[in-house]
Amino acid sequence: MERRKILIATKTYPSISTKYRETVCTAGILLDDNEQPLEWIRIYPIRFRQLDFDKRYPRWSIISAKIEKNDKDSRLESYRIDDSSIEILRHIGTQDNWSERKSFVLPLQFQSIQDIRDQGKSLGIIKPESILKYYYKKDKREWGNKQQGILEQPDFFEEIPSELEKIPYKFGYEFIENNQVKHKYSISDWEISELYRKCRDRSQKDTLEEREAEALEKVREKLEVDFLNKKDLYFIVGNLKDHRQTFMIIGLFYPPISTKSDQLDQNYSQLELFDF
Repeated sequence: MERRKILIATKTYPSISTKYRETVCTAGILLDDNEQPLEWIRIYPIRFRQLDFDKRYPRWSIISAKIEKNDKDSRLESYRIDDSSIEILRHIGTQDNWSERKSFVLPLQFQSIQDIRDQGKSLGIIKPESILKYYYKKDKREWGNKQQGILEQPDFFEEIPSELEKIPYKFGYEFIENNQVKHKYSISDWEISELYRKCRDRSQKDTLEEREAEALEKVREKLEVDFLNKKDLYFIVGNLKDHRQTFMIIGLFYPPISTKSDQLDQNYSQLELFDF
């Protein structure tokens, strides 16, 4: 394994794994020794919630860690990581209209999903030409029997993290790229699931149904009203290991639109309060 620097751009909501119990997929940018961006990379698998607290890297942090190509995943960007080697070096903030974050991310922008495919890649960031609509849809409320069985298995060698909640809704965007191709992609970004969960748990409504309805409205306000009107929105997208033609939004990059009124409150973001 080789020690490298990586900018953490997004993390997906944990999924259940037969081998690892639960795993998180991290997308980031590989940096050179001078912290210049080189290429997108995927870190998988990683049992994020079982990491020591000082190694649980927040989004937009630069870390140093030992990594190697994942020989179980032929996608070019896929790497394994030595959990014990993780060092969090510094956090990249939102000052000056997200200028430092942009300096890492935007040089690695692709023109479209097809552009990613044409270059033999499976991960990248794109700018939609237009967003037709934000949507949400109901999902299963409980894990399936097989998944629940995995979660209930005792682990005698690792501390079991708190119960992994099943989020009963999926969120997404329908959008058009600059090549006029239309897509409808779900969002697997951990931030968005956490936004929903926190809004529901903080609701003062009496019933679960009312608390969920209030949370759904707050998520809509953030992703539809705020993001589509006040943010310069990009999608970090990636495909599935076993279904290479299927992409989803694994992260949102949302610097504020450059106006004076937006710059006054650019350091405020409800999502960033959750620091995922």
